[in-house]
Amino acid sequence: MQREIEAHLRGIMIPFIAGALMVPMLLTALGGCGAGEDTKRLPETEQSESEDDRYEEYIPQTVGIYEAEDAEFSGNVKDSKSKKSYSGKGYAEGFQEDGDACIFTVEIPYDGFYDLNFISASSGGEKHNYVMVDDERIGTVRVDESSFSDSILARVYFTAGTHTVSYSKYWGWIYLDNLTITVSKPIDSAVYEVSAKLCNENASESARRLMSYLCDIYGTYILSGQNCDTGMYGKEFQVINNTTGKTPAVLGLDFMEYSPSRVENGSLGYATEHAVNFWEKGGIVTFCWHWNAPAKYLTGKWYSGFYVEHTNIDLEAIMSGRDEEGYELLLADMDAIAKQLQILQEADVPVLFRPLHEASGGWFWWGAYGADAYKKLYILLYEKLTYEYELNNLIWVWNGQSRDWYPGDEYVDIVGEDIYPGEKVYASQISKYLEVVSYADSIKPVYMTENGCIFDPGLAIRDGAMWGMWCTWSGEFVCKDTAIFTLSEQYTEKEMLIKAYTHENVITLEDLPDLKNYSLRDEAR
Repeated sequence: MQREIEAHLRGIMIPFIAGALMVPMLLTALGGCGAGEDTKRLPETEQSESEDDRYEEYIPQTVGIYEAEDAEFSGNVKDSKSKKSYSGKGYAEGFQEDGDACIFTVEIPYDGFYDLNFISASSGGEKHNYVMVDDERIGTVRVDESSFSDSILARVYFTAGTHTVSYSKYWGWIYLDNLTITVSKPIDSAVYEVSAKLCNENASESARRLMSYLCDIYGTYILSGQNCDTGMYGKEFQVINNTTGKTPAVLGLDFMEYSPSRVENGSLGYATEHAVNFWEKGGIVTFCWHWNAPAKYLTGKWYSGFYVEHTNIDLEAIMSGRDEEGYELLLADMDAIAKQLQILQEADVPVLFRPLHEASGGWFWWGAYGADAYKKLYILLYEKLTYEYELNNLIWVWNGQSRDWYPGDEYVDIVGEDIYPGEKVYASQISKYLEVVSYADSIKPVYMTENGCIFDPGLAIRDGAMWGMWCTWSGEFVCKDTAIFTLSEQYTEKEMLIKAYTHENVITLEDLPDLKNYSLRDEAR
């Protein structure tokens, strides 16, 4: 039966390609069987020829231009005319403090998806600010140009009628000229058509089987994931299970405590054992590595040695050969992590490996000296683990958060993005999803590799934001800081947590097939 299900899933045409002014159909999951457990399954669907035609024949249509100086202001926001090249009679400025906002009242002609283009300029460097629709936060927009330019939040769903669109301070310090609303381009179905061929040609059979499964379900199902330093019996997993009756399909762990400069200070790591145990229970494991810099470069708190402010490591000097000792120290750190990955390989545990994450943000030392030095380090790590240590159990998840930092398709299997949109923000993050899809040169699966609140799976399906996974961060994002394992609703409310974990298109541990015997896709053989 399992092979029949796998073949069936491969034959499905992705049903999430919405027309410019149409809501995509929701999918109905049917129960199947595989490896002695229920495996979720979808009915056959076919993408209509007209949907393909809509994608090919798309012509941008503007439905409204709203000048910022005519909108409603709150806080310090005011109109101004001192900056050149604005449209209309002026622009809005004064986004300096929380609560500073410009509120537009807009008219939407039809139900459907629209792009919100906030024509804006930065007062200096990159700036991110919040966007709300009808008092619900739906995402952020970025601007880094000093002249008025596009800042687009793509594929926002509206019903026909009157709505409010609010642009408010997050980082602040921008000038807002106008809001231009256009009909969104339909999503090309090709973004969901991914290959299970891993970048490591010698990938282990278990890694190839896992990747085959991940690609079979991509675009149809979403894996539930949770970071939990203490493993599948830790407080985050227990709180989720007590609340929803379900267990996350993916366990997120960290190699942090194995970093030599932490071991020197008495740290003990147990993540490797937790990973083996969860895999044996039928789950999927993913690892990041908060890489504590070598002791030589620690200048502040030793246990925060992955942050820039606690180190003085110059990665550019190391990767250019000007700091040879630093180069050798980094290699020694890689050796320490390789030993843990060898243990996992010997136990035949495939790993979604996500090193050097969030580099473009600049808060970690591996991202503090620019994209070129970072990419050299990423490639060095890949080649050392792949060729020297022959670690063939790794599925490489790149999480640099910017196309400019992308090391190349030959080093990446899955592209990840970490998103912390605030509290109780359940939007699908479709605009960011489409941005992340464009990072790679070929089509790669796109995962939400870290998140604060969990997005609404129903909205993700409606919008076409088919993240292959979410993986909520630990601590306050799930649990209250108490001795008793208690749900925290600060970020995700109980009702939404239950909805997400019991959604028919969400995979939990209970839904996973026998991954050790899962059939290989043709390209993974």
